[in-house]
Amino acid sequence: MNNNNLLPRILFVGYVLLFTICAVNPYDRAVWWAENIPIFLLALTFFVLYLNKIRFSNFAYISISFLLFIHTIGGFYTFELVPFDWFNHLFGFERNMYDRVGHFCVGLYAIPIIEYLSYKKLINSKWVLYLFPLFAITTLAVCYEWIEWWYAVTYGGSAGVAFLGSQGDIWDAQKDMLMDTLGAIFALIAYYLATYRLGKDK
Repeated sequence: MNNNNLLPRILFVGYVLLFTICAVNPYDRAVWWAENIPIFLLALTFFVLYLNKIRFSNFAYISISFLLFIHTIGGFYTFELVPFDWFNHLFGFERNMYDRVGHFCVGLYAIPIIEYLSYKKLINSKWVLYLFPLFAITTLAVCYEWIEWWYAVTYGGSAGVAFLGSQGDIWDAQKDMLMDTLGAIFALIAYYLATYRLGKDK
């Protein structure tokens, strides 16, 4: 948890540079604001934690950065229009799956959550320690889908459709929440294997 090397600083500078570049002439300024405000606040939160000497592992910082970069690019193009054909063609997808990848990356935040809980010794039970980040991510996933629905209904038009990003799929919200959850499960398994390996090496 005490991480003093350059990686988190490099990743943060990279995010700031990408944010600045993508702030210039995005596809839809209203969508850009809607997509970037929560991500900027998320990045600011980890920046403040860093200044307050609350440091995470490199593993966690890399996991954190995936969503920051992916979401910032998505805000520039809108998620539906991000050039992602290589990935879609590779797996035979007919829709642009960039947003699904973004939702999977939301689940990776289970790693900094479990590291913070472990560092603060807030939870004694191993089961609860692993289940809490999973439930936190799934709850966040549901809340974000509510926000997307509210934005689409309130503002409507092309901006509302672009922010919703359903691409005509009536089950889009459910699939997005599933990807958030799968990302969290993947992250927790990876974290368990990493800590188990470290424990064996000691």
